[in-house]
Amino acid sequence: MNRHYAGPSDRTVEEVAEGASLRRKKRLTNLAIDIFLLIISIFMLLPLVFLVANAFKTPAEMLAWPPTIIPRDPTIANFSAVLGDTPLLRWIGNSLAFAVLSTIAIVATSAIAGYVFGKFRFGTMNVLFALFLATAIVPFEVYMIPLYFQAKSLGILNSVWGLLLGYLVMSFGIFLIRQNVIHTIPDELLEAARIDGAGEFWIFLHIVLPLLRGALGALAVLAFFQAWTAFAWPIIVATTRSSYTIEVGLALFQTGFTVDLGRLSAASATVLIPSILLFVILRRNFVQGVASTGMKE
Repeated sequence: MNRHYAGPSDRTVEEVAEGASLRRKKRLTNLAIDIFLLIISIFMLLPLVFLVANAFKTPAEMLAWPPTIIPRDPTIANFSAVLGDTPLLRWIGNSLAFAVLSTIAIVATSAIAGYVFGKFRFGTMNVLFALFLATAIVPFEVYMIPLYFQAKSLGILNSVWGLLLGYLVMSFGIFLIRQNVIHTIPDELLEAARIDGAGEFWIFLHIVLPLLRGALGALAVLAFFQAWTAFAWPIIVATTRSSYTIEVGLALFQTGFTVDLGRLSAASATVLIPSILLFVILRRNFVQGVASTGMKE
């Protein structure tokens, strides 16, 4: 009986064929995933597209059915009405000052606390870090009223400093920076700097902060969005029309029985510009910083 033994060439052909089949399956799988994500992205962007489109529509076209994506007769009357009838630019300025100062404060406090929790060791370190993380599960409404009385006693109501009082520290920001400090900054580098005579403040400014650019950029985006979209605290602290933030101002376009869709869409579309610009500028840092947070120690 003749038996056929597979030689090296036969095994090579089979391996090549199997490898080609696996690559083809992988490409098809990736294509299916890309198509699925594209469809999801389109559905997620539709509300934003309709918002911007409604800002340029007439009242009759906004209520027409079926709805139109591209305005038939584009108009800027909604933008003119918003800018003429409301202090929109003042509200945007208040929100911008509040968001920028809050971002600076949160980035600074998170960088310092994250570095300390990540690289310094003493007896109660883990307990203190657990307490900081525990504050993340406490709803803001729990301490909102005591914080209001504190702002009142300090005389900072109806000011950006009153708004800032509730947005100086972010527990998630401390956690984010701590994780990046642990995984991106080796202890040997810090020890070498200390041996060379560098002080802790110099090490923090010239070694730690430059290595945390990605994480700090991600935190800046999160902190800015948190302050920019804040509503509950600003509506309590800002009681005069001139001290409103943009989120509080947008609520004025809705009454108990009607909603001015045209002006609300125009104002909302204008408000989106700073957020989109910040995310476009820092998107790489945002992805890099968040991705580093989930690494195992």
